[in-house]
Amino acid sequence: MDSKSQVADAKFHEKQKPAKFDKKQQLEKLRTEYLKKKQKQTDK
Repeated sequence: MDSKSQVADAKFHEKQKPAKFDKKQQLEKLRTEYLKKKQKQTDK
């Protein structure tokens, strides 16, 4: 692999990382919201 394609490859992976991280955060958020809703229902 020449340096140009190495740089392109690195940039591609840099772009992929945040997407995965965001997805994980999104799932965590949904999970906490879901648990909160469930708790509210059991509180009644």
